[in-house]
This record gives sequence, C-alpha cells and structure tokens, in this order.
Amino acid sequence: MAKRQEVETGWVTWQWLFSFGFSPWWLRNQRWVVEDKGVGGYGEIWEKKCKVWEFYLLKRGVWLQEKCTDASVRQLCKESERKALLEFKHNLQAMDSSGHDALSSWKSEECCLWDGVNCNSLTGHVEMLDFMYRLWFVAGTISPSLLKLHHLTSLNFFGNDFNGSLIPEFFGYLKNLKLLDLSNANFRGPIPSQLRNLSMLETLRLGGNSIDMTFRHIFKKMFSIGKLEWLSHLSRLKQVDLSFTNLSNANDWSQVISHLPFLEELVMTDCDLPSISSSSPSSSNTSTSLTHLDLSANNLPSSAIYPWLFNVSRNLLHLDLSSNQLKGPIPKAFRNMNAIGKLYLSDNLLTLAENQVRGDSVLNEIVKLPYITALDLGYNLLNGSISKSIGQVSNLQVLRLVGNSFDGDVIFEAHFSNFTYLRELDLSYTYLTLKFNSGWIPPFKLIQIRLCSCKLGPRFPDWIRTQMDVEILDISASGISDSLPYWFWDSFLGLTYINMSFNQISGTFPNNSIHISHLDLSSNNFSGPLPHFSLDSMNMRTINLSKNKFTGPISPICSITGEGFLAWLDLSNNLFSGVVPDCFGSFSSLTALNLGDNSFSGSLPSSLGSLTSLQMLSLRGNKFSGELPSSLQNCTKLKFLDLSDNELSGEIPMWIGQRLSSLVFLSLQRNQFRGRIPRQLCGLKYLQILDLSVNKISDTIPPCLNNFTSMAEKVSLDRRIDHHLSDVVSFQWFAQVQVRYVDEALLTWKGTKQSYPQLGLLLAIDLSCNKLTGEVPEGLSSLQELVALNLSRNFLTGKFIQNIGHLRQLEVLDLSRNKFSGNIPTSLSELTFLSTLDLSYNELSGKIPTSTQLQSFDPSSFSHNRGLCGPPVSPNCSMVDPPPGKPAVGGEEDCDEFMKWFYTGMGLGFAMGFWGFCSVVFFKRSWRHSYFRYLDDAKDWVYVSVVLLKTRLVSRIRALSTRSD
Repeated sequence: MAKRQEVETGWVTWQWLFSFGFSPWWLRNQRWVVEDKGVGGYGEIWEKKCKVWEFYLLKRGVWLQEKCTDASVRQLCKESERKALLEFKHNLQAMDSSGHDALSSWKSEECCLWDGVNCNSLTGHVEMLDFMYRLWFVAGTISPSLLKLHHLTSLNFFGNDFNGSLIPEFFGYLKNLKLLDLSNANFRGPIPSQLRNLSMLETLRLGGNSIDMTFRHIFKKMFSIGKLEWLSHLSRLKQVDLSFTNLSNANDWSQVISHLPFLEELVMTDCDLPSISSSSPSSSNTSTSLTHLDLSANNLPSSAIYPWLFNVSRNLLHLDLSSNQLKGPIPKAFRNMNAIGKLYLSDNLLTLAENQVRGDSVLNEIVKLPYITALDLGYNLLNGSISKSIGQVSNLQVLRLVGNSFDGDVIFEAHFSNFTYLRELDLSYTYLTLKFNSGWIPPFKLIQIRLCSCKLGPRFPDWIRTQMDVEILDISASGISDSLPYWFWDSFLGLTYINMSFNQISGTFPNNSIHISHLDLSSNNFSGPLPHFSLDSMNMRTINLSKNKFTGPISPICSITGEGFLAWLDLSNNLFSGVVPDCFGSFSSLTALNLGDNSFSGSLPSSLGSLTSLQMLSLRGNKFSGELPSSLQNCTKLKFLDLSDNELSGEIPMWIGQRLSSLVFLSLQRNQFRGRIPRQLCGLKYLQILDLSVNKISDTIPPCLNNFTSMAEKVSLDRRIDHHLSDVVSFQWFAQVQVRYVDEALLTWKGTKQSYPQLGLLLAIDLSCNKLTGEVPEGLSSLQELVALNLSRNFLTGKFIQNIGHLRQLEVLDLSRNKFSGNIPTSLSELTFLSTLDLSYNELSGKIPTSTQLQSFDPSSFSHNRGLCGPPVSPNCSMVDPPPGKPAVGGEEDCDEFMKWFYTGMGLGFAMGFWGFCSVVFFKRSWRHSYFRYLDDAKDWVYVSVVLLKTRLVSRIRALSTRSD
C-alpha cells in the first residue's frame, strides 16, 4: 500500500533523504511502499499498538527501517538462538555511516527486533539474517554458532566486507537454507564442496564486484571454481549468480546448467567460461523454466554458444551475450525467440547481413520480435542504413546502437513514429545525422538521451524541450553552434547528468541555483559568472567548465557542501580572476582539481591541504605568489602537481619528495623558486616528468637522480593516466554513467604545442634556465629510459657526460649555454633515436664523433664552441675556424626565447566527450567501455608513434643527404 504520509510525518525526513543524493524531483515522483511487517515480518501479534514499518527504496539500494521497541511486545526470541546470535556478533565489526556500532540494537532480550534479524511470527525461530542494503556494513569472520540456528532459511551478506576470507565450510550444513547470497562480500578462494549438501537451496549468489562492473577488470576473480558437478546436486535451484568467478576449468558448465529443472535465472558474467565443445554430450535442457540468461563478457565464440543457446532459448525473456566473440551476421534463429523482451548483443563483432528475408537487414528482422522492449547492439560492426521500419516496434523502451558505423546515414521523424514507450535512446558514436522538422513533438518521453558525436546542429534541437522527464542528456560533439535556449535550465527538473562539451554553444548560467550531479560544458563559448550552487547540492559529483569564457571570482564553489561528494572540478582555461577562496575543507572526496590558465592571484589557500583524496592538482598559468603552503604535504595521494607559470617563490620544499611519493608528474617551471634542488626529490621513484626550468635554482644537481626508477628501469608505465568515476544517475532505470578524467602533457617542439596523452612514452627532465653549477652527476647516465634531457642555460662545468650513450631512448638533448669542456664522447653516436640536439655555446673541442645521426644535425647545434671540428661544422679537422668570442652562458634574458623552443607542461583536463565521458551504462554493459577504451588508447598510440616515426625518418633522410653530399 502506498502511504507517503508515513515518511513525511515520521522520523525519516525529506532532508535526510537528500543526503543520499535523492533529487527532490525524483522523491516527489516515487511510489512509496510501506509494509506492515509485524514483529517477524509475517503478521501482527502485538498486545498494544506498536508496529514495524519498513520503507523500501530498492532502486537506490537503500532500506529505511523503523522498529518498535515497546516493552509490552510479547517476547518471541528463543534464548538459545539469542546466545548464538551474540556469539556470531562477537567476531564481527559493524559500523554505520557515522562510524558507530551498527549492531547496537543487539542487546535487548527480544532478538527478533534486532537489525538484520527476522523471526517466524508464530514460532519465534530465527529464519533470516539479512545484511543486504543496510545503511551500514559488516566485516570480520563468521562464527560456526550459526549452526545453532536450525530454522535458518535465508543468509544474505551481499555488499559487506569479509576481507578476502574463505567461505566457511560449515555453510554446507545449514540444510534448511533456501537463499545464500555471498556476492560482493569480499570472500575468496575455492568454493567448498560441502555446498552440494544444501538440497533445499533455491537461490545461490556468489558473484563478486557486480556493483561496479565498469572496472571489474581491475579486480582479481573472487573464486576459482573447478568443475560445476557439485551444482547439479542442488536440483531446486531457481536463481544462480556466479558472476566474476573463475570458471575456466568448468568445461561441464553447459551440461550442468541444462539439467537444473527449475532454473529460471542464470547470471555468469565474466567467468572465463570455456567454449562448448562440439563433441560434448547433448546438453538439451530438460525444462522450459529458464527465462533470464546472462553470459556476457566471456569471450565465447559464435560456434560455441549458438547451438547450445538455441536449444535452451524457447522461453527466454532476457538474454545478454554482450562482450563476447560473436562474429558475422546475426543468426536468423533469434527471430524465433518469440518470448524475448530484452536482447543485449553489444561489444561483439556482429555485422548487418543484407539480402536476408524480404531484403531487409537482420537488425530490422530482430526488431519485429513481438515482445521486444530492450535492444542493445552497441559496439559491433553494424553499418549501412537504418530502415524506417524500425519505427514499427511499438513496445521498444530501450534502443542502443552506440559505437557502430552508420556514418552519413540520416534519421528522420519516421524512424521514431511509433516509439511511444521509448525511454532510453543511445546513438552515440554512430555519426548519424538527425533531421527533424522544427516544432516536431516526439511520441516518446525519454529519460536518457545519449547522442554524442551525432550531428544535431547547427541549431540547438528544440525537440529536446518536450523531453521533460530526461535525467541523462548527452549531446556532446554534435555540431551545435547556437546560443542555449532560454527555456533550457527551467525545463528539466530531474536532470542529473549534462554533457554538452565540444560544441560552440554560447550563453550564461541562470540566476537561480542549479543542482546537477555531473555537469560538463567544456570546450564551448559560455560566458558570465559561475552559477549559484544550491545549499542542498550535496549530490554534485563532477563539474567541468573548462575552455570557455567564464569570468569573475569562483567563490560560489564554497556553497557545494555536504559529505564531500564532489570528485572532480575543472575550471581551467577561462577568464576567472581574484583570490581563490580558502574553503576546500569540505571537499574530502575531491580527486582532481584544475584551476589552470586563468588570472587567479594571491597565495595558495592553505585548505588545499584538506584534500587528502586529491590525485591531480593543476594551478598552472595564473599569478599565484608566495611560498607553497606546508599543508599541501597532506595530499599524499597526489600523482600530478603542476604549479608552472606562476610567481611562486621560496625554496623547493623537502616534503615534496618525502610526503608526495606517488608523484608521476611534477612541474614548478617558470616561477621564482630559489635555493638548491632538495635531495629528497630523488625519492620520487614513479616520476616520469620533472620540470624545474626557468627559476632561480642554484648549487649542484643532486647525484641521486638515478633513483628515479621509472626513468632508470624498463618498468610497466601508464601510457594513459586517467581516472574513472562510475555513478548511478538514473534512478528509474538504474543506469550508470562513466566519467573519465585524462591527464595530457602539452609538449611544445620548436614553437608548436601538441597534446601528448601517452605519458608513458614521455620521460623527461628539464632543469634549464636556472643557476645550477658544478658537474653533471655521472649517475644521470643510468636513466636508460629517459626520452628528453634539458640542462641548458645554466653554469654547469666539467666534461661532457661520458656515458651518454647509455641513454638509448633519448630523443631530445639540450646542453647549450653552459661551460662544458673537452671532447664529445664517441658514445653520443650510439643514440639512434636522437632527433633534437643542441650543444652550442659551450667550451667543447675536438672532433665531432662520426655517425649517420650526428652528421644530420644543423651546424648550429654545435656552434660557439672552442675548436670543434668535423662534419657538420667543417669538412674535416684540418680546417678549423678560429674560436669565437666568449660563449654565452645562462642568463634569464634568453629564457623567454628558449621557451619558444622547448617547453613541457601539464594540462590537466576532463576528456569526457570524445574519450568516454558520455558513456552511460546499465550494470551489465560495462565491457563496452573496456572495448572502447582499447580503441581510444590504440588511436593515441598510433598518433604518437606516427609523430615519433616521422621525426626519426626526417633525421635519417637528412643524414643520408649529408653523406651523399
């Protein structure tokens, strides 16, 4: 029965629900289910007016519960079972969201009223222990005292943390169990064979990490299961979930599953299932009970799965074969699944086969299935055109064609003519053109609109105004060059995710407050001040307003309060100014902060030290002054720190090397730092890029730079440093959005800035334009993976680095404008990848070593030295020009000119448009992101490789040309 008033007048308030991220619009539109559970959940046996009310919001995964503790309630609890429960509790640690004891109710005499405990309302025996969907979690070990609960039928530990412990063998002796759920509870190891004794079991869930499938590849498999023969003893099973377990040795899985007569639901996502051998015994299903089948992310080939599938598919309502190795045309047999309602075939290698029945593509045949409500064919090899007959599917609620190649095809209103019930539309990365008449009113009311990289512009599509129920809107990179309509901010009360990046949309924020979980307006022409963030904006997760024309102060960010839900904030490349407010103490979950390339001034706020989760910080390209706040050393998770192009001063703090030990990128370039380079920096073993150039740093180079492990050893490096956030943003459809943050190096070669996303290919040290003295430490030559070394414009002396040839990966070497003397070592000729070299303005002498590579450089690379001879300076050493005047050394006056030649910086930014931000998924759709991420990385790798190859080829061609002359 629906009784919203019970919530509105009870202890569970609307404001309390807001703290869990529920939007007011969504709360207003929910049907609140309030159940009178009685004491045991099965009836009323009260002596006075006292009830147990339980409020369910299962779509969000929250269970709100209030229990009566009236002393006059007749006691049901059995003393022996109460003692068993207390013994069970003794080995557990249970905490609520505030860190308090979540099992504090486990003290009263009436154990049937304890949280998580349900008793039979007549006998008083404990029948259920349910720790799922609570506002707290349980950890620890499980006591065998549970064996004393002889009437236990349900044991649910979903979503808790048992620290990788083994599944207790004694579970196999709880013979009355009908439900056993250990999923997402951090159990590991083999499945105990004793579970075969649970002959009454109807529901078995052992899957791991299924709450966040998008990143499941990060985790090891929870369980390694051999044969599945033990499962065949559980003949009453109706629901089985073995997701994310290792079943690579279970070559009997198809036979076992096929002979469970009452099985209705089977989920085996990402289990490394072996292929079904054609020589295997017949696996014909003996029943027609199976209605829900999920075999996604198992790399099963078509030949392995199709014969078995079409043998058990007579009554399937839900079929998920996404992220496998299905190839070729979609089989005609799918058209025979007359009962199918939801069909997911994404992330395969399927193609559209033409010349099928009536000449239509198989896609158009599938959508004629009478009960189809969800169709997912995303990330396959579908191409060609989409027939208007698709609009005849009147029951379709979900249509996903994301990531296929329909380039050049046009979608008209007729394609959607009968989509009355359509709620989710995903045509991202199909490059379709949507041509709708002005004033068109669609027949559907979409909740999710995902049209990334489709062509919608140049005008802003006015049909979106009619979609007032939309929660997810992604129209990024859609060719819109228009001002944002006046009606936009007031039309969508339930909007939680907006991505309009990579367009040319202009406009300003509204005067009223906004509360959106994920907001990406980057790479547009928006202007004006920051919006007012409402005081109840505790559900804001990511904000990206970079590369626009916003102005004024950023003090409105201080109104984003709450339990620190904000994860990413990018305001870079705008026209913001003033002092950055010192209000970061409430952003405990912030992992990326980018305020770079604005006009901020003043000192760095000390509250930055409160960002203990921070991994990326870019403040480059501003006018910050003063010393680094010591509080910054509390940000121990920092991987990227870019403070370049400011007016910061003082000595480089020792704590950077001591406390920020995870740094991958460090740039203090173009500031006013003085003093020596602290030896503690040598402790940054993960460092890939170090840029201290254009400062006033003096003294010698520390001899311990060989401790930079990432530069000295061939280790596995992150080619792309990115971070992901997966969040549930559509409550009605329980859909996830994946937000991606990518760090990109901005590398300037001879005046041209280029984005360099493949950081693992760029290992660089830049100490140029300082006042360094002394000799270059010999240990520098042990950095064998170094790609770029720049020590120019200092006062360094001594001989050339003798073992320079050990730096086999070196492509850029600049030692110009120092006081190096002596001969150039012959090992320099061994640097076959060297494409940029400058040794000018030193005191070098002798013959230039002979090699194809060195003679290909312009003579200016060796100019203004004393007595250097041989090609390319002179034909031979018998014709040496008279030594020039005193070489130019160091000097800040040359640094600006130098920076046009070589500059390495870090531009941190959200890559949430083309690079994955607009990918919104259901829980079982996550491998599409791994697939698309692979394509994305491959594209960047090809780009970088081509650039490097081109540089090397040019150098070698020049060398051959020189030799031929």
